[in-house]
Amino acid sequence: MTQPEQTPRAAAPTVVPPADRTTTLAIGGMTCGACVGRVERKLGRLTGVSASVNLATARARIDHPAAVSVTDLVATVEAAGFTAHLPEAAPAAPRPDEAGPPTAASAAGLSADAEEPADDRPDARPEDGDGAGAERRRLLLTAALALPVLALSMVPGWQFRNWQWLCFVLAAPVAVWGAAPFHVRALRGLRHGAATMDTLVSLGVAASFGWSTYALFLGGAGTPGMTMPFSLLPAAGDGTAHLYLEAAVGVPLFVLAGRRMEARARRGTGAALRSLAELAAKEVSVPGPDGTERRIPIARLGVGDRFLVRPGERVATDGTVRTGSSALDLSLITGESHPVEVGPGATVVGGAVNSGGLLEVRADAVGGDTQLARITRLVEDAQTGKTRAQRLADAVAAVFVPAVLTIAVTVLGFWLGAGADPQAAVTAAVAVLVVACPCALGLATPTALLAATGRGAQLGILVSGPQALERLRRIDTVVLDKTGTLTTGRMTVRDVTHRTDGRDPDEVLRLAATLEQCSEHPVARAVLGHVRDHRPAVRLEPAAAVRDFTATPGFGVRGAVDGRTVTVVRPPDDPTGLPEPLPEAVRAAGAAGRTAVLVTVDGTPEAVLALGDALRPDGYRAVDHLRRLGVRPVLATGDRAATARVVARQLAITEVHAQARPHDKAALVTTLQEQGGRVAVVGDGVNDAAALALADLGIAMGGGTDAAIGAADVTLVREDLQAIADAVRLARRTLGTIRANLFWAFGYNLVTVPLAAVGLLNPMLAAAAMSASSLLVVGNSLRLRAWQPPSATRGTRRSTAASRHRTNGTWESA
Repeated sequence: MTQPEQTPRAAAPTVVPPADRTTTLAIGGMTCGACVGRVERKLGRLTGVSASVNLATARARIDHPAAVSVTDLVATVEAAGFTAHLPEAAPAAPRPDEAGPPTAASAAGLSADAEEPADDRPDARPEDGDGAGAERRRLLLTAALALPVLALSMVPGWQFRNWQWLCFVLAAPVAVWGAAPFHVRALRGLRHGAATMDTLVSLGVAASFGWSTYALFLGGAGTPGMTMPFSLLPAAGDGTAHLYLEAAVGVPLFVLAGRRMEARARRGTGAALRSLAELAAKEVSVPGPDGTERRIPIARLGVGDRFLVRPGERVATDGTVRTGSSALDLSLITGESHPVEVGPGATVVGGAVNSGGLLEVRADAVGGDTQLARITRLVEDAQTGKTRAQRLADAVAAVFVPAVLTIAVTVLGFWLGAGADPQAAVTAAVAVLVVACPCALGLATPTALLAATGRGAQLGILVSGPQALERLRRIDTVVLDKTGTLTTGRMTVRDVTHRTDGRDPDEVLRLAATLEQCSEHPVARAVLGHVRDHRPAVRLEPAAAVRDFTATPGFGVRGAVDGRTVTVVRPPDDPTGLPEPLPEAVRAAGAAGRTAVLVTVDGTPEAVLALGDALRPDGYRAVDHLRRLGVRPVLATGDRAATARVVARQLAITEVHAQARPHDKAALVTTLQEQGGRVAVVGDGVNDAAALALADLGIAMGGGTDAAIGAADVTLVREDLQAIADAVRLARRTLGTIRANLFWAFGYNLVTVPLAAVGLLNPMLAAAAMSASSLLVVGNSLRLRAWQPPSATRGTRRSTAASRHRTNGTWESA
């Protein structure tokens, strides 16, 4: 899937076309970190191209100029000895004639985001597809042939007359057919001048079987009645060449079994992403013009279409409720633990489960524009990145196999030159080939990211990539916005004060509400809601009737309505100059912790609206958790100082910056960074976008504006402030898991390769150890799937004490 990037990459000093496209390719045939390095190097040689290849997802994310086509990219990967193709998507079916002509949106449908076929998905079940079935049969037949060879070779008491010839007959198909995938990929790599993990396995099997063939036919081991004791260590020569048929069958058996278990485990790490995809409805019920109802595929639903949601069904796509009321279960999408009540005019999210009554919904977004699709894309994008440590591991893996081959040849030459028995020399060299494992190096980060980002999505935490995880782990200061972040963002007009002898109150509210129709700010929604609910007789002009509309973040809005200049803005710092009784209304609102806005018509102050906003019920506990994690909370808001102090006092925040406009928030972030802080900003509005982009880490509330979400590194879909602390904990746990994986991957090779070189490892045990090393890395990553945020019981006592000073969970009454 190819899409233009919003911001072109900067060109290199040489004349290189800037990368203006990003393409994701599905790569086939990769088995280890060396394969990853080879694909990245081949793609990187194209002019203006950079690539990040993920072994766990078998995906390559490629930035390239438009001059480099997808065909060029695929040809480059195939020239490296691998397969490549665009992830396939099912085309959207056209609407039937009786459904009327398709809309533009429905024509696009879900085609860009449809699920891939099972055979193309890297996380498909191992049992799925003909290829996977063939691999399963190969493993079973290899096991059936290899187990008797292992038993006879390891138990001398079972070695009957001519047992070695039976073992040879059983081992030959294993060494040739059972290990064929390794031989084929090794030859393919040799043809392209590269060596991979398959090269090591192929050479190990060939050397073991070749030596055993020599021993049987020329070395005296084929004599009837010959017995061979089994030893975990290579034995000294006794004049008869030893057989290593157990290694010839054990190596492919253990590697095939290990890779199958590894694939199943890796599929487990991506389970959360698949569960997100499964939330998407496949069919939807739509009412017809004659009142009849029919089921159509979701791909045929267009923006503006109406559809029905019955109790127990999933909401088909994002939309607005037209009729009916119910409670929606959003736990699988946003992590919300309680159902959310919805009614006419409420927005609903595709994938939510209807727990109550019948709803009729108008579709507002379909296909790739829905919130569920955006969440899935964010998780997929996060899983394609790499940490700095993983890039080091990939660099090591790129030279790992040639280094191991060099060591194996050196060991063979050293033992032979020192006068050692040839079979001991061959044993040591084969053990070096088999025990080395670059797979663990390539899987250390991707599997942890797969599990962590999937678990984060389940908890309502969307992380843009591994770099964001690294920064999230290190933050020590968090700047919190007030409206929509610390508060619910659902403001209501609590009081209206008009100036004495002013304009008609209903006329003033009509002009203010008409102007606010052009804004998305919570203040605008509050003013509109107040007029519609409490002044139903007031008729509003359409938003198109507003002329010269301008919105100044952190200050207010201005425009012309019916030829009059209307503003809804923040009152002056000193309200004394306002006509009576407006100054006292401004002071009273500040003292009560409410937000005051001033309405002027043609430059004359006409009214003061006092707006209240409920503090999020978990606000105190969330701030307390951040403090316990060593993160310093800072409040920055565009509200007046009195209002900001009330909020800060309720949350025990000591550092407050009030009346902060967007450039003030950005300057605050810069100041904190100059003081040595690693700063995160949490916001939800347009006025937070600059600070979010400037901070070391931007965290956007999921219900915020597109500008805020676009500038953020982390998005909290869950309407729960404790998700901030949970995100920090998850980042620290994930980076700890990645470090443990890399420590094991490096440490394993640093210990076992020298042991094999000095003859202290049997090749068969070396194969088992190599398979176990990858399984341990994947298994350690799988633990992140079960990670749970710690309970907040320690903060309950303080939270309860603080709540005694609040009424109904709101801060306006303080």
